[in-house]
Amino acid sequence: MRFLTGGESHGPSLVGIIEGLPAGMEFDTEFINRMLKRRQQGYGRGGRMTVEKDQVRVLSGIRHGKTLGTPLTLLVENRDWENWQEIMCIEARTPEKTITRPRPGHADLAGGIKYQHKDLRNVLERASARETAMRTVVGAVAALMLSFFSIDVVSYVVSIGDVWAAKLPHIDSLKEVREKTNRSFLFCLDGEAEKLMCKRIDEAREKGDTLGGVFEVAVSGLPVGLGSHVHWDRRLDGCLAAALMSIPGIKGVEIGLGFAAAAKRGSEVHDPITLKNGQILRTSNRAGGLEGGISNGENLVLRAAMKPIPTLLQSLPSVDLEEQKNTTAVVERSDICAVPAASVVGEAAVAWELARAFREKFAGDSLAELEHSYHHYLQLRDSYMANE
Repeated sequence: MRFLTGGESHGPSLVGIIEGLPAGMEFDTEFINRMLKRRQQGYGRGGRMTVEKDQVRVLSGIRHGKTLGTPLTLLVENRDWENWQEIMCIEARTPEKTITRPRPGHADLAGGIKYQHKDLRNVLERASARETAMRTVVGAVAALMLSFFSIDVVSYVVSIGDVWAAKLPHIDSLKEVREKTNRSFLFCLDGEAEKLMCKRIDEAREKGDTLGGVFEVAVSGLPVGLGSHVHWDRRLDGCLAAALMSIPGIKGVEIGLGFAAAAKRGSEVHDPITLKNGQILRTSNRAGGLEGGISNGENLVLRAAMKPIPTLLQSLPSVDLEEQKNTTAVVERSDICAVPAASVVGEAAVAWELARAFREKFAGDSLAELEHSYHHYLQLRDSYMANE
C-alpha cells in the first residue's frame, strides 16, 4: 500500500491517491468526514477553520459503496480558493506581492534556498499544515480497513505548554476514550487540566504568541507479528516514528515509556512475561506494544511532541531577502495552538502505517482473501502459544 498527495494551502483543492487497498472493502464517507471535522476543531484554532468545511469527494476506486482494488482518488476542496485565485493563478504572470521575509521555525528559508524561489509563497503553500487535511483522509481510509479486523485507533492531548493532564485510572476501552475526547475542547481526558490549558492558550493569544504540546495515540486489537526484526526499514517502531515525525511541527516521538526509560533500570522497564490460565501474558506494557520492531499483542502507545506554531503575530527577527536588510518575519494567518488537530493527524498517520503493515503481513487482493489469511494466522498463533 502506498499513497501520494498533492495541492497547495490556497490552491483549488487537495488530492490524494491510494494504491493497494483490498477490493470489496465497504467505504464509509461519513466516517472520513467526521475525522476531517475533528481535525478542524480544538481550542486555539485560527480563522481558516471558519472558512473551510472539509468534505471528501471520491473520484475513482469505489463502486456501489465498495473498493474496487484500483487506485482510490480522493479530493478535498479549498473553499478559500475563491479569495486567492489571483495570488495562486496557474497562468504565467508577475505576482503583485511576493514574500521575501522568512519565518523562523518554518520551511520558508531552507525551501527557498533549496528550490531557488525568490517568492517564498512557493514554499509555504506546500509546507503549510493544510496538507494534513488530505493525510487525515488517507489515514481515515486506513482506519476503516483496520476496523474490519477490530483494530481501534484513538488519540488525545496530554499536554499544552507547561500544563500536563493527570495520569487517569485505567479506561476499559478505547471507545470510552473517544467518547470522552469528543466532549472536550482540547481532546483531553483530564477536565481540570483542560481548563488550565485553555487559560494558557488565551495568555499566548494576548501576547501574540503560540503554544505547542504533546498528544498520545493508542491502538487496541493489534495482533502479534506486524513489522519485523529482520531489516531496519521493516521495523514497525521505525515506520511509526517516521510517520509521526513527518507531520509539520512534530519534534519528538516516544513509544511506551519512551525517554523516561533511559533514566530507569532494566528491571523497571521491561515487561515480565507470565503464564496465566493457559495464556502467555505480560504483566505490564512499558514497551508500548512493540518489541524488536514487532507488535507484541499489547496495546500500542505512542506520544508525539509538537513545537509552537512558527507564525507569530508578534513577529520574530528575520531578514528581507530582496532588500538584504534585517527586519521581522512575515505574518500569515495562523492558529495559536493546533495540538488537538495534530493529534487527529497523528491518529491518521499511525492508522496508515498499521494498515500498510497489516496488508503486507496478510497479503490479499480482496478483503475476503485478507480475512482468510488473517484468521489462518490467528490459528497458527494460538497453536504456537499452546505448544501444540
